[in-house]
Amino acid sequence: MIRNPIDVSTRVSPNLSALIENRLNMVEPDEYVTLALVRDYLTDMLSAAFTETEHIHHFDINDSLLDELDALIEEFGETALANDFVQNSASEPMTRVIEAVINSRDQDNPPTLETIREAIAMGLPARLVGDGVLDEDEDDALLEEIEALIDRHGDDALAEEFLRYE
Repeated sequence: MIRNPIDVSTRVSPNLSALIENRLNMVEPDEYVTLALVRDYLTDMLSAAFTETEHIHHFDINDSLLDELDALIEEFGETALANDFVQNSASEPMTRVIEAVINSRDQDNPPTLETIREAIAMGLPARLVGDGVLDEDEDDALLEEIEALIDRHGDDALAEEFLRYE
């Protein structure tokens, strides 16, 4: 299996990334999970046998995830390794939010993902747009992204671990 030479995880929505990560967590460490296997997993979840309770318990499963996954398969192939598509770092706009929170706090108390969520809820993105740190369209998805990071890593995970350095 050939690994992708570019960071393709930046092209995956937080929900699809979380779904892929969940599928990866179901296999042995030496097993390879491809996009085709993730597609089978997702179509099984979308099947009529999948109960409403399970929908609520897992992810916001819908056909748009399948469309997104199909587009990835079309571009990268069915045999592309699924772990390449899991987001393990914040987006560039989220990185700027995390850096703003880090720079505004004392070093002895590093911010957690929950701290970042609170800062977003209190209007930090709007201030950063006003300061020119974020573009107006970059603040729209920040709450969804931080929620996805918290769902996967917990609210007490250190925010600095998700900084994207490019």
